[in-house]
Amino acid sequence: MSDPPSFDKERFEVELEFVQCLANPWYINIIAQQGYFDGPEFVNYLKYLKYWQRPEYARFVVYPHALAFLDLLQHKSFREEIKRVDEATRIHELQYHHWRWPSYQEDSTAVVPAPSTNGN
Repeated sequence: MSDPPSFDKERFEVELEFVQCLANPWYINIIAQQGYFDGPEFVNYLKYLKYWQRPEYARFVVYPHALAFLDLLQHKSFREEIKRVDEATRIHELQYHHWRWPSYQEDSTAVVPAPSTNGN
């Protein structure tokens, strides 16, 4: 069975790889520190990538935290907070505990700051 004519395999693979990189708080921290989240073009690209959360695409994502971080990156407050090394460290530690001990019960709201409602 062949792919539909509009299917771009290379684009699919590149976007999937990027979305999966978002599961790594250190990767997000570095691109935040480099100013990628400061421009409207990249913020719009993050909005565009939300299609990966639809079931027909999400099934290809190996690291589900990537989709959670993609959601959080829609909020300016998170994009600003993740620039800080201490915040990336805190998130990484919580993520580690979640993976290491799946029954680890931590206040789920402690993973990331609540997005502010006064702006994206």
